Amino acid sequence: MTFGKSIRIYLKDGTVSGIKFGEVVNQTIQSISCPRPRAAELNSYVESKRPGVYFLIGQDEESGEPKVYFGEVENVSDRLQNHLANRNFWSELILFVSKDDNLTKSHVKYLESRLIQIANTTKKYIIDNYNRSQPASLPAADKDAMEKFLIYIKLLNGILGHKFLENMATLQVKKTEQILTGTNTINDSENSATNKLELFLNIANHKANAPETDEGIVVLEGSEASKDFTVSLSSGYIALREKLIQNNKLKLKDDKYIFQENVLITTASPAAAIVLGYNTNGLNSWKDKNGKSLKEIENERLK
Repeated sequence: MTFGKSIRIYLKDGTVSGIKFGEVVNQTIQSISCPRPRAAELNSYVESKRPGVYFLIGQDEESGEPKVYFGEVENVSDRLQNHLANRNFWSELILFVSKDDNLTKSHVKYLESRLIQIANTTKKYIIDNYNRSQPASLPAADKDAMEKFLIYIKLLNGILGHKFLENMATLQVKKTEQILTGTNTINDSENSATNKLELFLNIANHKANAPETDEGIVVLEGSEASKDFTVSLSSGYIALREKLIQNNKLKLKDDKYIFQENVLITTASPAAAIVLGYNTNGLNSWKDKNGKSLKEIENERLK
């Protein structure tokens, strides 16, 4: 059984763009989100003097993709001058500490390494870290405590608008051959357990498989996309398609592009347009295993 969580966010200036304090109610974790122009203000907060982990978040200068740097620190104020001088990409810093001062240097080193591992798995943001070391060795009790702390870091990070620590879909993805032949990648018990809707698109000899998640449509690895696109395809969709090709997420094989990994696309229509190469209403194109369109499914949900 999954239980709800209560999150408390304090807006220091009463605005969503300023400094924000976050905490999980009845837990020791504390977060601070700070925009780059106000980073110097962190010196005035006792939280910034405690051991913790922090994220520098922004956009990659070359690709425009979202980018993150992970750091561990005993006093974040001491690191800021270096990061302001040598890392230009970031626009926001998020710091995570413990309100009870129980985090040690070993704890935060463990957390940093695990966070890099997780972000490498989700593949949502470019990671500006060269450190790929294994997590620091901790006693079993401490390790379990840090794994629980990671859960709360994920929660607060997501609430603050960043989901690079979250998997695109908590679904079992089976082999590419099963996707291409139209067989289910998720059995009924898995569908029930995850409450995710599995969708299919099979038009003009192109086949794609995509679960619907809370974040959007996740086009699964092995799905097919048209080699060509029509001149009427929206410029935004063309740009997204080209970015997927440049990032090797779409690779040409014979007369089709093949998705090389799971790709999150926020809504149904761009997901369908990327697959088919022309503008289409994705609510009509994506269907469940029984042939019912996503539009019909959404109408049923409203009823």
